[in-house]
Amino acid sequence: MKDETKCLHSGYNPKNSEPRVCPIVQSTTYVFDTTEEVAAVFDDPTKALIYSRFGNPTVIAVENKIAELEGGVGAMCTTSGQAATLLSLLNICGAGDSFISTMEIYGGSVNLFSHTLRKLGIECIYVDKNASDEEIDKAFKPNTKAVFGETIANPALTVLDIERFAKIAHSHNVPLIVDNTFATPILCKPFDYGADIVTHSTSKYMDGHAVQIGGVIVDSGKFNWSNGNFPELTEPDETYHGISYTKSYGNMAYIIKARMQLMRDFGVYPAAHSAFLLNLGLETLAVRMKQYCDNAMTVAKYLENSDKVESVKYPGLECDENYALAKKYLKGCSGVISFIIKGGKDAAMKFMNSLELASNEVHVADIRTCVLHPASETHRQLTDEQLAAAGIDNGMIRLSVGLENIDDIIADLDRAFAAI
Repeated sequence: MKDETKCLHSGYNPKNSEPRVCPIVQSTTYVFDTTEEVAAVFDDPTKALIYSRFGNPTVIAVENKIAELEGGVGAMCTTSGQAATLLSLLNICGAGDSFISTMEIYGGSVNLFSHTLRKLGIECIYVDKNASDEEIDKAFKPNTKAVFGETIANPALTVLDIERFAKIAHSHNVPLIVDNTFATPILCKPFDYGADIVTHSTSKYMDGHAVQIGGVIVDSGKFNWSNGNFPELTEPDETYHGISYTKSYGNMAYIIKARMQLMRDFGVYPAAHSAFLLNLGLETLAVRMKQYCDNAMTVAKYLENSDKVESVKYPGLECDENYALAKKYLKGCSGVISFIIKGGKDAAMKFMNSLELASNEVHVADIRTCVLHPASETHRQLTDEQLAAAGIDNGMIRLSVGLENIDDIIADLDRAFAAI
């Protein structure tokens, strides 16, 4: 295959000077010199790029950057955070298997775990993150293949005790998968505390500008997939002429299997232009995360002192029940705050409708301040029991503090509180 094949369609030759920005390789296909070369790649897609359903130079550059940020051996981008969550589990779970998840997770994930995966024959067993080790141990079954949790839960804003859950998972020879969306690797690196797989909705802080949907799975390369619980990684894969992922790819077995099997079959791979936009967000991530945290802390203290607020959830507040875990795992608590307004749902709606600077939108972790009412919007598919388990009150408002001038943000909140 020609040396330039990976970039033929972009006009960029890797032999020339390094470009200032990641070049967009806007191509679905790649040219080879011989049929033998094409055949070799169909036997082992890691040899070269062949089709942009599961590999593109622009996306790969971003994958490598995210893997390095998290301290992993490899990463695979997806078209959404939900796709990343789904594939992270399907890569090791099949019909007849189960996995454990904390209750305090994103509502869309609850729906995915409780309904869609159940239709595929995969059971999700929920546990309280504050349950004792003994109680969590009892939730494991012989067919349990993974443990799942969120570093900072959306929108409950509880903090996962990563080290403890990793220890429990490993005692049962299964990996810990952590959704690190709200923390990002700037505020927390779950691999440093024993997590094995990390997922993100890159649409949030990594992008930061609400311009593209995306997700990513990152492999730590540290889990022992040859412990007897994961024959799909150790036994020959008939769809790739008998390749054993652990034997052929060592500590990258998990992430390469995800690409060679699942991305091949599901095709939820992002476009080159989406990866280009994500890369722009990544270049300012460290600077933005500091300012999000600073602004959010100021707003959290403001809300804490408001006589119209029943309670505030922000792990950075000393009164928060998750403060100790936040100090242990986080270098900042992100820009997302949950608070319960006095007067319940009606007061929450009036407050939100009275905001001028903040946008009422189904998004979070943007450079712009935005709000939503989880019980009636993002989590409306959950039952009252599920809402309670996820820590969501009918009067709860999720406030995503942006990068505007902090005085302007506070003034907007003042106006909205005055309206109720």
